[in-house]
Amino acid sequence: MTVREAGRKGGLIGGRKGGLAVKAERGREFYQEIGRKGGQRVRDLIAAGKKTEERAPARRRHS
Repeated sequence: MTVREAGRKGGLIGGRKGGLAVKAERGREFYQEIGRKGGQRVRDLIAAGKKTEERAPARRRHS
């Protein structure tokens, strides 16, 4: 096993342990809540982009 592989494996193990600890501490609802917040943020950004696009005049692109 190379040093790079060992480092990657250590990171995967540590990440899994951390994820399991958060799951045990906060529960499944925590992940559902942050997923909803992320989805709402994406919807807000898309709406803001469309609103800006409607207000701005069409720009010519260099070809």
